[in-house]
Amino acid sequence: MDTIDKSEQYRSIVKQVLTEYASYKPSYGDIEVTTVFDRESDRYLVLAIGWDNKHRVYGSSMQLDIKNGKVWIQVNNTELDIGQELIDLGVAREDIVIGFQPPYMRQFSGYAIA
Repeated sequence: MDTIDKSEQYRSIVKQVLTEYASYKPSYGDIEVTTVFDRESDRYLVLAIGWDNKHRVYGSSMQLDIKNGKVWIQVNNTELDIGQELIDLGVAREDIVIGFQPPYMRQFSGYAIA
């Protein structure tokens, strides 16, 4: 598979995973969960915006980037094993980078170093 086809496939998988996760609404507060897909920068995230009683809620629970033909997990503030889900949907293990881990620790992750 050439790099362009692989990148398109990975974009589709990333969007599928994040869209599914964003469909689960919090059981508390007035919080909107939405996806942000920036294809130009290949940056994809799930964003929560709203209020929980008197407390402002704003932040990303997941962010995945596609860089140099690899899917970088930049943020995962969920219990979901995003790496395994990506693999189950067709992303090669060697094309997944745990970006929120320091570079020297990535060698122990079972995924790509960079």
